[in-house]
Amino acid sequence: LFVLPVRGSKGLYMVNGPPSFTESTAFKRDSGKNCKAVAFSKDGSLFAWCNGEKVNIVNVTSAELLRSFDLPKAVCLEFSPKNNVLATWQAYTTAKDGTEGVPNLQLHDVKTGKCLKSFIQKKMQNWCPCWADDESICARNINNEVHFFENNNFNTIANKLHLQKVNDFVLSPGAQPTKVAVYVPGNKGAPSFVRLYQYPNFGGPQSALANKSFFKADKVTMLWNKKATAVLVIASTEVDKTGASYYGEQTLHYIATNGESAAIQLPKGGPIYDVVWNPNSVEFCAVYGFMPAKATVFNLKCDPVFDFGTGPRNAAYYSPHGHILVLAGFGNLRGQMEVWDVKNYKLISKPVASDSTYFAWCPDGEHIVTATCAPRLRVSNGYKIWHYTGSLLHSYEVPSNEEMWQVSWQPFLDGVFPAKAVKYQAVPSELPSAEPKPAQAYRPPALRNKPVTSSKLHEDEPPQNMKPQSGSSDKPLSKTALKNQRKHEAKKAAKQEAKADANQGSTQSSASQNTPRSAVPAITSGDPEVDKKIKNLKKKLKAIEQLKEQAAAGKQLEKNQLEKIQKETALLQELENLELGL
Repeated sequence: LFVLPVRGSKGLYMVNGPPSFTESTAFKRDSGKNCKAVAFSKDGSLFAWCNGEKVNIVNVTSAELLRSFDLPKAVCLEFSPKNNVLATWQAYTTAKDGTEGVPNLQLHDVKTGKCLKSFIQKKMQNWCPCWADDESICARNINNEVHFFENNNFNTIANKLHLQKVNDFVLSPGAQPTKVAVYVPGNKGAPSFVRLYQYPNFGGPQSALANKSFFKADKVTMLWNKKATAVLVIASTEVDKTGASYYGEQTLHYIATNGESAAIQLPKGGPIYDVVWNPNSVEFCAVYGFMPAKATVFNLKCDPVFDFGTGPRNAAYYSPHGHILVLAGFGNLRGQMEVWDVKNYKLISKPVASDSTYFAWCPDGEHIVTATCAPRLRVSNGYKIWHYTGSLLHSYEVPSNEEMWQVSWQPFLDGVFPAKAVKYQAVPSELPSAEPKPAQAYRPPALRNKPVTSSKLHEDEPPQNMKPQSGSSDKPLSKTALKNQRKHEAKKAAKQEAKADANQGSTQSSASQNTPRSAVPAITSGDPEVDKKIKNLKKKLKAIEQLKEQAAAGKQLEKNQLEKIQKETALLQELENLELGL
């Protein structure tokens, strides 16, 4: 049984997870209205919180109070991966006479309660030191260089990584040897770059495992995969100089520890909303492009594997076992979720969690929590727990005069929950499905009693498998081969048409003379651009056909309409050329 801490204006309490959803009686509710932060240890066995008076640590199972630190101003907490150290941070303040303030980042020994070291850390961003998973290394970015400490001995700097101006770094997850990804912003016309190193080999440019340089980067996000074999880099600028996007401009880069790197070409222009690694470390999903956004899964060669088409989405979340992917549209979108079976790329369910500001998978890979939290939204605060098959299992909304600030799952180490087969049938629930009423489009009074004509601003693209079919070769066809293939297909289709016409006999001949050219069965060329041109040409020819009929009926045509009719022969020739793939 696992728990979810809920933090808000009425204090902090624990809720038991599925199937009971009752308040935990073991953990005594902290009713202080000033609970600033909470943190679980990586294995979920310890829980810490600060209530504006003290920082407390409890054993989650027994709810026994293990440690209490007198830190009333602490606003950030984090445990080291093996639960040996608790890091706390409070806002940095200088003395009234301008002298330097006291150290505000403290590292405490969880077992003894002793303060191991205090540092001055002025910025809240990246305040916490980073540990390797076995705690053999701990690193901090100080004055644009990375300082490394070994075995939690913070009095001696064991190593330094010094480049011209290290802006950010990320340690690799998993076992030794630890690798480090560092980002150095460009200046004076030089590009920005991300470099990968293996600790402690930092001597000279030749010691780097990989390097990727790029322009257009005011800030970057670096994402290691679980096996620590590659890093994805989202580089973004604050301003899009083309004026195409309010959100600046983003590019996506791939860097592997074997030295390979690539700039990932995304098929649709616009912002990159989210990029996530599959926990299997061999695939990643990107959500990108102007709305409706595209979502695509890529492999380690940066080739698309599956395209989810377009839809109202701006986030992606893989389940802990990597067998399910949720694509969701939160924030300024309506909260629609698409739950996909990753192995078969089949849609499982489409629940809707309106006004959600938070989403998280439960470590069991079965349940999901969505929440509406303050200060992002100050009304309708609460949380919902779902099964991935779309069933709403539990819903809680705080009273209107209260706020909820945070809810989260208790974490567990990998392997505690075994992966289960994917279900498609919705699990039973006592709650009704949370389907919101479809909002009616505004209609001006003059149109209210008339039939509704549907008009779409854009056509949604359907999902499609991008993997090469087993029968076909992996290599893409050359232009000549594609042209020949289209010619062959067009001839084949023409032959079949001729046969069908011959079978229909002369009874159809009179009717066929009146049939406009656009009624010929559509032959797809295999190239979406060519298909689009063919479609447009057929549209124009159909319009010309209608104009000729109007002229025959005695209607006086405009000059531009007569010019259109004169273009018929040229359009017919162009259509013929396209259909034969010339």
